[in-house]
This record gives sequence, structure tokens and C-alpha cells, in this order.
Amino acid sequence: MESLVLGLPLAAFVALLPLLPLLGAFLNGIVAVLCRSGLREVPKALVSLIGVGLPLGAFGLTLLLFSLAKNPAEGISTAPLWTWIAFDDFAAHVAFKVDRLSLTLSLVVTGVGSLIHLYSVGYMSHDKGFARYFSYLNLFLFSMLVLVLAGNLPLMFVGWEGVGLCSYLLIGFWFEDPAKAYAGKKAFIVNRIGDLGFLLGMFVLYTVLVKKGVASPHGLLSFDILQQYRTELSGVATLACLLLFTGAVGKSAQIPLYVWLPDAMAGPTPVSALIHAATMVTAGIYMIARLHFLYTLSPVAMEVVAVIGASTAFFAATIGLVQRDIKKVLAYSTVSQLGYMFLALGVGAFSAAIFHLVTHAFFKACLFLGSGSVIHALSGEQDIWKMGGLRKRMPVTFATFFMATLAIVGLFPFAGFFSKDAILFQTFATNHKILWGVGFVTAGLTAFYMSRLLTVVFLGSNRTEKEKLAHLHESPLSMTIPLILLGLLSLGGGWMAIPEALHGGDHFFKWLAPLFPYEHFFDLLEVAGHGLELLFSVVTLLWVFHLGLITMILYAQKPAIMDRLAGRFRRLHKILEEKYYLDEIYNFLVVRPIESFSRVVLWRFHDEKVVDGLLVHGSAETVGLMGRTLNLLQTGVVQNYALFFIVGVIFLIACVIL
Repeated sequence: MESLVLGLPLAAFVALLPLLPLLGAFLNGIVAVLCRSGLREVPKALVSLIGVGLPLGAFGLTLLLFSLAKNPAEGISTAPLWTWIAFDDFAAHVAFKVDRLSLTLSLVVTGVGSLIHLYSVGYMSHDKGFARYFSYLNLFLFSMLVLVLAGNLPLMFVGWEGVGLCSYLLIGFWFEDPAKAYAGKKAFIVNRIGDLGFLLGMFVLYTVLVKKGVASPHGLLSFDILQQYRTELSGVATLACLLLFTGAVGKSAQIPLYVWLPDAMAGPTPVSALIHAATMVTAGIYMIARLHFLYTLSPVAMEVVAVIGASTAFFAATIGLVQRDIKKVLAYSTVSQLGYMFLALGVGAFSAAIFHLVTHAFFKACLFLGSGSVIHALSGEQDIWKMGGLRKRMPVTFATFFMATLAIVGLFPFAGFFSKDAILFQTFATNHKILWGVGFVTAGLTAFYMSRLLTVVFLGSNRTEKEKLAHLHESPLSMTIPLILLGLLSLGGGWMAIPEALHGGDHFFKWLAPLFPYEHFFDLLEVAGHGLELLFSVVTLLWVFHLGLITMILYAQKPAIMDRLAGRFRRLHKILEEKYYLDEIYNFLVVRPIESFSRVVLWRFHDEKVVDGLLVHGSAETVGLMGRTLNLLQTGVVQNYALFFIVGVIFLIACVIL
């Protein structure tokens, strides 16, 4: 990459990239405060211009940096802009790393994020917190860009915590509703559990490098230093990678810390799209890909990542089979698709994981925004069994939702076909046949629940309540334009990585390949050959196509058959409907014991009896008792005082003599 652009150092453009959405958050925050304190009407045109314009500016700047990405592997690591933590021999710097990996994520964050911002103009137009909403949304984009562009682990952790804070603010955006406020707190607390693992992982890496005598002006936890001294870290690679993976499990909603993500649907639908498609949940995927040079040192850590990913993909897909809430179906779909990405990371298919992250951003953003369009048209209704037949009333929403559904199912030539098949084939080629089987079955489950969702919502007879049916209409242009663009990306977004087995150039993988020099992995792929890759693609395509088609026919024409099946397997259906009762199990094993301990020990005993009773009230009682005792000596009789004086003198003389 060039050192100068338009006469300015490249570092200035890199630093400006996250600052643009931060400026938007600041300006709209001021507008929100002024309008609230002065009881003025929010200038929505100004808020929209700031809230959408600055993220679009960041997207344009990312495109400029992308056009300059000539060095395939190294990119550019900026010198420390300033030091924000310094004590003893530890220093943390604000420094950025721009290479093909961070630019890919930046394009997704700013591009898809800007479309979600534009969609929000129409979706949130009647909300009284319009300016506050865009302030939080811009802050979310800033935090994610800091995470992606960070040149070291401490700065990445700043962005990591920033997206956690923004998720709390946006999931609980309508905090007047206790259920929505609770969902925000749940997301915040569960993520803190994973973040503890992230911190401990950083401490392990830093401690080892200090003991090895490594020194660097750029900080010991910069990615360049960690990669340079990776051999010194081989002894603790498993421990450090598993601890860091704990953070990824929390942030990217994998077993067992996935429970916050379905409840995150409490926030506005564009927030769900931003969290699921462009920002928070992709953080764990990016972190492992960025630290791939450490993970490849530990086969144990890689296996754990792969197994957790495959298990989560299957587990979440089974729950999505029976959900009634349109956003909950998509939420469990996200958990499942993230599992695919972790599966790819665990088998060494780092490029395939990032490619699926990109395509998933396209079709999942389209699906969530499509569901938001439906919810908006039905005055807040989210139960899919109170919808139906919306295809004619909402043709644009239906067409884009249909394209995104075909993409996530993995039908040719939609985006998901190329990214999902790349993961499945590379999993099999690396001798993870059981995990491939889990992924293959999960692909069928995905075809089932997405075909069910599409059919029940858009096809068949309309089951909408009469008062809502009267107001049913297609969404405004500010909402349909992002849907159309994302629908087109759901179709063609995968064509940048058409594999050589299908006579494509495999451009995306070749573009990222220099960043992931994992020789053993590429040797296994070469042994497998293009013929096997083509065979697997055909088998998977036939599997998901027929299962999806049968599902659509049954739900559209023979819904009674599905009702009878649900009745026949009533107990299993109930378990899936109640999400394996895991929330109840967590509540029984974790939440209630903590609440009981806090109430009985910390509050009733420690706070009331020890702090209040013994220390606060006890000290007051002690002083009072001393006062009352001394008060007995104050009689007002001179003879008594003379007697006390003589007794005191005799006591002192006795002490001296003895």
C-alpha cells in the first residue's frame, strides 16, 4: 500500500475511518440531548443526514484503502499514534493494522452497516428516540471498526467491549419495557463471562513474552510481534487460544454462551440486522482468523473450535425448526451459521470462514430487514402463524426475502452455495468426516426451517388480523432500496469465489491466501482434488433443494400433515419449542443460586448485620455507651470531683512505685 494518498500519510486516512461514525455518534448525541432538554422536535432530516452520511463516508474511505491494497500479506501497520496505557514495562498503543483481512471486514461493516442505517430512517421514523437511536448506531459502527482495524490485542479489546456496550444500549433501546431492558442486561452480562477469558488469554501471552525477554516499541501484544515470536509462545498456545476462544464463544454466541443472542431480538429490527450481519457476532470469527498463526500451533485448540462450531450449528438449527417468532427463527439461524464459520476455522479453512462471514452478512441482513419490513407493515406482529399470503401485498419484500432464503439454503448460483460448500468440502478434505456429516445434516435443517418460514409468511392464505390487514402495505423506499441491494448481493455476492472445480477463478480465496500460509491444509485440499469437490457440491445441492421443496409443498398445500407430525412427536416438538429448556436450566443452576447467595449472604448477613449492624450502627452504639458512661461522672458536686482527683493521684503514685 502507498505511504501517501492525496499528499497525506496513509495513517491519517486509516485513523479517519473509525472517527467518521464516532463523529456521527457525537453530533446526534448532542441533538438528542438538546431536543430532550429543550423539549424540541427532533430535526429528523439533519439526524438522518448525519447518521447515514458519515457511515457512507467511511464506506467510501474503505473503498479507497481497498483500491490501494497491493501488498498481499503485510499491508500496513501504522506507527503508534499515541500511548494510552503505560506502567512499568507494559505499554498499550493506539495503532492500526490495515491488510486484506481487516479491509474485507471493514467493507462489510461500513457497506452493510450503511444500508442498515439507511433502512433505519424509514423504520424508526415515528420513534421519539430517533436521534438517540442513530447516535447509538453510529457508535456501534465506530466500535466495530476499532476492533477490526486494531493493530494489537488491547486496542482490539477496546472495540470488543465497545460493541458489547452498544449491544446493551440498542437491545434495551426501548428500556421502558422491562422485558426489553432485561434482554439488554442479559446480553451484557453473558458477554462479560466470555470477555474474562479474552483478558486472561492476553495476560498469558504477555507474561510469556516478558519472561522470554522480548521487547518492542510497538508493544508486546501487537499482532506483528505475536506473529514474529510465535515459536516462543508454542508452550502456552493451547491455553492462550482456548482462553481467547472463550471470548469468541461469548461474543459470537456459541455453546454454552449463545443464550443472549435470541433475546437480543428485543431491540429494533435494524439493530438485530446490524448485530447479526455486520458487527458484533462476527467479532469472534475475525479474532481467531487474525490470530490464526497462534491457533495453528495448537491442534487441541483447533479441534475444540471445530467441535464447538459444528455442535452449535446443529443444535441451533434444531431449535429454529419450530419457532413461531419470525425474528427468533432468524436468530437461531445466525447462531447456526456462526457455528459453520467456527467449524471452518477449526479445520484450518480460514479463508472459507471469512468468505462465509461476508456472504452471511449479505443474506442475513436482507432476511432481518425483510422481517422488519413485514413487522412494520403488520404494526409490530411477529408471530408467523398470524401472517401468510403477503407475497402480493409486499412484492419487493417477498422477492428480496426469497433471494436471501435461497442464499442461506445454499442453492446455486446464490452466495451461500459457494461459501457453505467451501466449508463442507474443506472439512471433509481435512479428514473431519464426522464434523462434515454434522454440517451436511445441518444444511438440510437450514433448508427446512427457512423454507417453512418463507412459506408460512409469504405464501398460502392470509391469517392477518382484520385491523392489521387494513394497514398492510409495502415499505417506503428508504427501506426497500437497502432490501433490493442486499437481495442482489445475496445472489451475486458469492461469484467472487467461484471455485476452480466449477471453472471459476476462486478469486476471494487467492486474494486472502497469502495471509493464511497453512501448508498442511493446502496439501490436503490438493490431494482431495476438484472432482471430489464437485461431487460434494452436487450431493449437497440435491439434498437441500429437495428438502426445501418438500417443506414448501407441505406447508403451502398440506399443512395438516405437519400438524399431525407435530402431534405425533409432541414431546420432542415441545422440547424444541422450549429451546431444550436451557434458559430454565441456566436460571435454576446459575441465576437463582446467585440471587439466593446475594440476598441471604451478601445482603441479609453481610450488608445488614455486619456492615450496617456491627460497623455502622455498632460504632454509633459504642460511642453512645461511652458517652452515657462518662455522663455518670458529671454529677456537679465539687466534693465528688475532689474525691475523683485524689483517687487518680493515688493510682498514678501506685503505678510509679510498683
